[in-house]
Amino acid sequence: MPSTVLVGAQWGDEGKGKITDLISSDYDYVVRYQGGNNAGHTVIHGGKKLALHLMPSGIMYESCIPVIGNGVVVDPSVLVDEMAKLESQGFSCERLVISCDAHVIMPYHRDLDGANEKRLGNNKIGTTKRGIGPAYQDKAARIGIRIQDLLDEKIFREKLETALAIKNPELQFYGLEPYTVEQICEDYLAYADIIRPHMAETAQILNQALREGKNILFEGAQATLLDIDHGTYPFVTSSSCCAGGACTGTGVGPKAIDKIIGISKAYITRVGSGPFPTELFDEDGETLSEIGHEYGVTTGRKRRCGWFDAVIARYATDCNSLTDMALTKLDVLSAFDTIKVCVAYKADGKEYDYFPMQQSALYPGHVEPVYVELPGWKGEDITGCRTFEELPENARKYVEYLEQIIGVRISIIAVGPDRDQTIFRGWSSR
Repeated sequence: MPSTVLVGAQWGDEGKGKITDLISSDYDYVVRYQGGNNAGHTVIHGGKKLALHLMPSGIMYESCIPVIGNGVVVDPSVLVDEMAKLESQGFSCERLVISCDAHVIMPYHRDLDGANEKRLGNNKIGTTKRGIGPAYQDKAARIGIRIQDLLDEKIFREKLETALAIKNPELQFYGLEPYTVEQICEDYLAYADIIRPHMAETAQILNQALREGKNILFEGAQATLLDIDHGTYPFVTSSSCCAGGACTGTGVGPKAIDKIIGISKAYITRVGSGPFPTELFDEDGETLSEIGHEYGVTTGRKRRCGWFDAVIARYATDCNSLTDMALTKLDVLSAFDTIKVCVAYKADGKEYDYFPMQQSALYPGHVEPVYVELPGWKGEDITGCRTFEELPENARKYVEYLEQIIGVRISIIAVGPDRDQTIFRGWSSR
């Protein structure tokens, strides 16, 4: 059966939660494959607005099994709290399955994350300070603690002693209090009792499901330009956000994947530090921010806003082998007489229609976006449109122009925040 990867095609916050929620019911499994609670998906379901951080969006559908894959880093305190909140709103978490190989975010990871950002000063990355990066660092250094280690108190204590022998001196270097094994065990063994029924060998479960003809939606967090390898390094997250991460983050091979859908806003935003060639510092940027309600789900930080960047869109199409694109927040552009699209960059005397080899060329003072201006549809309310033909002519031309310069079909168009404010153009999960 077909399986699909859903991936952000910009710097995150593209509306992946809404699109995942829209198509989740077509899948037997919805799997988070990377990141941690530094992600935030806003989902409006049954009149309720839900902010999901670790939980796969498939939790809303009883016919779907939500899975947290091995590529995710899990903060047990956040997971337990999120499960309790969902249960209180009528969403059962009984079906949730968590990979026993997923790594655990420890309290010292959170402390070190904040300390590192403070040390960087003006060069800070813009991390959420949730401990994500330090947890992945320990995973790569092979001193990480996995979900399965919580199953055996003796093993957990032994691994914790090893980790603290390294981490406590780091904490003290930053003037922070060290931890004892007992301190951490008191909380984490209690979390383990709650999480234990959900732990499983998820790679085996997912591959068996594929053999049985079931289909899977692989749900990415963050986005292509935040990928540890392919993003605007070092202003990136610490995991593989691109479609290839769905394989390494779940244990399912690439032959099982049929569709890869990228999510892009009709403009572009970014939270945190780093290059942003089309960033707007004028009234247009403020309009995008206010009408689009551009504030981070996880941190509440105001997002930086800019015009659509086709250079980035083509790059994301190549990195992920996109088969489809979902375009969100098209309704926000109803505020403009004219709309700009960046089709290339001018930097250091050269023009690029692809990402420059040296990304320092993307910084202000080096880069100048090359724009094409298109007529807008100012004042026309498109939130009630349910077919492509109902959109104003200039809105249709905008979508068609993006398809032409990106080179991939825009199969889903969101014209408002609600679930039903969506146009499908030949999209099929089958």
